[in-house]
Amino acid sequence: MTVRKDDKVADSLEKILAKKVSPLDLLSHKNLREKFIDLVLNGEPIHQDPEITRLYSGLVEALNSHRIDGAKVVVFGGGTGLSNIIGGDSRLEGWARSPFNGLKEIFPRTRSVVCVTDDGGSTGEIMKDLPLIAIGDIRHVLLSSIQLSALQRTYQVSVPNALLIIEELTKLFNYRFSTKPDSAEQLFSWTGADLERMPGRLSEVLLDLISQVFTDDQLEPVLNRPNCLGNLIVVSAIYRHLPEGVDNELLISDPGLFHEPIYKGLEYLALSLGVGIKAVLPCTTTPCQLRLVYTNGVQTTGESKAGGSRRGVPVESAHVDFCTEPKVYQEIIDYIDDADIIVMAPGSLYSSIIPVFKVPGLADAVRRNGKALKILVSNLWVQAGETDLSMSDPERKFRVSDMIKAYERNIPGGIQGLFHEVLCLSLKDVPASVIQSYAVEGKIPIYLDREVVRNQGFIPVECGIYSRQALVERGVLQHDPAMLATAVRVLYAGKECFAESKHSDFSEKGSGVENPVGDTFLQAGRAVDYPCRNFQIPSVRYQKVIERIHQLEIGCNAGCTSDCCRGVSYIRDVFEDLIWRHHDIPLDHLQYINGVACIGLELWPRNQQWDNIFAFYDPVDRMIKIRKDQLCHKAKLETGILIAIGESLLGDYALKKQVEEVTLNERIVGKVYNLELRDEQERNCYLNTRELDDYLHLARMFRGGSYLEYTRLLNGNEGFTPPGLLMGLSYVWYLENRLSPQIEYKMTVMKIPQTDLIPEQKKVARRRYKLIKFFRDVVFKQVGDS
Repeated sequence: MTVRKDDKVADSLEKILAKKVSPLDLLSHKNLREKFIDLVLNGEPIHQDPEITRLYSGLVEALNSHRIDGAKVVVFGGGTGLSNIIGGDSRLEGWARSPFNGLKEIFPRTRSVVCVTDDGGSTGEIMKDLPLIAIGDIRHVLLSSIQLSALQRTYQVSVPNALLIIEELTKLFNYRFSTKPDSAEQLFSWTGADLERMPGRLSEVLLDLISQVFTDDQLEPVLNRPNCLGNLIVVSAIYRHLPEGVDNELLISDPGLFHEPIYKGLEYLALSLGVGIKAVLPCTTTPCQLRLVYTNGVQTTGESKAGGSRRGVPVESAHVDFCTEPKVYQEIIDYIDDADIIVMAPGSLYSSIIPVFKVPGLADAVRRNGKALKILVSNLWVQAGETDLSMSDPERKFRVSDMIKAYERNIPGGIQGLFHEVLCLSLKDVPASVIQSYAVEGKIPIYLDREVVRNQGFIPVECGIYSRQALVERGVLQHDPAMLATAVRVLYAGKECFAESKHSDFSEKGSGVENPVGDTFLQAGRAVDYPCRNFQIPSVRYQKVIERIHQLEIGCNAGCTSDCCRGVSYIRDVFEDLIWRHHDIPLDHLQYINGVACIGLELWPRNQQWDNIFAFYDPVDRMIKIRKDQLCHKAKLETGILIAIGESLLGDYALKKQVEEVTLNERIVGKVYNLELRDEQERNCYLNTRELDDYLHLARMFRGGSYLEYTRLLNGNEGFTPPGLLMGLSYVWYLENRLSPQIEYKMTVMKIPQTDLIPEQKKVARRRYKLIKFFRDVVFKQVGDS
């Protein structure tokens, strides 16, 4: 669509600028964009000069009457952030009372391109059984995208009846169950939805899709797990369009077979629900997963796990692994080419926009479109584990400029040409008491550092686009979908005026839109986009996990009667969940484990001289031994199992371990820890001889007279972490450091600013980095990923 200059807007602006003292100077905001948005959102200020009031009114009327019904909009994002600006967060109680607002209503030709790296919640449960992309965010955005006009056009219903339909759809799509239902009818009854309040055709479609889950042998397993009904409806629509003879086994061998069924299934659902045609599509139909690399070298795989990580150091880079060459719908490329407005939705920094643009072709398509208004909507709040620390200065909190730099580092090709304006919430418009109450809860806003953003080459646009209703009803601060859509509309209506150089007095100077990444600190430090690692389809990995865990001998005769402990089945379930949840654990890490044995307190064989960890790996019978009281605390049980798995990687490496006292002048001055290794031919160990030697040096063991002999000298009453225990603790720390506070203190040296005043501090920090590198490259075989 060719954007035609709007004479009414331009004429109104000219009349205002003709004044010797421009009435625009009387508006508090800094640039023309912000002044326009403020006028439309909050109304023209009352002025004693009727002529000035009339000029304000004329400008507002011109902005509101600007023709936008044919504007084509493409929005990128994932989950809550995307759905909220499209039409409100459909998962929230009360959304159904006002569902018809946001971008979808102001711009009916809005298309959403949805991130598909989610692997938690109901989506993760579905991925255990089906070789499908993540569909949770798609379901979320699909429900939020229902348009009033489309509902009325499809079913010829009044506005009140349309609201009733939305109310029932919300009950269905958001319903979660944990007990397997007997039938589709029973599942419907559990939701409390009233099918009589829906058009007959719509209720038939939904009942048919749910019934298919019960009758299709490929889908039926998902009913055995806790799930969201809306996700199952989406899955059923996709499987409904599979070609005859295509089953899960074939889809695993050729994921590309899902390409057309996903498209047709979503189109079928969209038409049935009253969503715009092809309004919601995944960024790719190829299964993929998120990977984060932190500045200390640790790598975390999986979006749900990455979101819960508390590494205490900034994220260095984000990556996406695909199970095969990623496929993108040509329609999405065409939408981007033709778009008049392109929006990057708010959301999780490293698990929303960045993964979308890791899909080949999408970023290039956005850059090719030189005519579109391109907007990045800034997040409101710092997100623990992702945006709580800045790479530029870990001592301060995250700012908008940090978000921009993160996009520059992680999006292939950088951010030049992806967006021009950065739409931010004006904290000046938020009551100070609200910010203070959030601070008490540890929630910190992402502050706009306006001058830095301008120097980066972008135009910051601050406005009060938060939801007053959400603040009053739920005490939360979030984007208001209607106000944000209005702000986008104003930016689009005034686009040509903002570009006019004669109005530069009211524009952001130095924005450099033509070369938006001219700042030197953005050009430096762009992350390398590492080649994709081999990504195994989750359902395949899950079946292998189940098979391996069921081969283990699980024994529980500890006599624990706690309600949280259910003996053998409980231990097996926890073990399975651990290996499934920690995607970085290769199954060959379990090759030296025969099973798990729960030991009563009175029979506990472990000498706790060096630790108070009540789980260990016994190389004699190759069993993980856990003290019975650990079973009553799931977190302790999980930690114990992971520590023991780490210890098992050393296998039976030690032939002899001995601690001897060191005396001087008949006085004990310390101890020496002697370790003798088994010969390589007799050793069952995950590490080869060279790797084992490297590890023992990292554990501060020193080779003696023979290549099989190692020692460690302990001064006085110095504490000591033996190599086996260090292996287990480092293993669990690398996977999830919050589970291993026992070793976290050792790693904090890396967070301390290094100084030449204390050379030993640098030596210790280097040793810690080498230990992390050893676990990344050797233990978890993530070579070349950072």
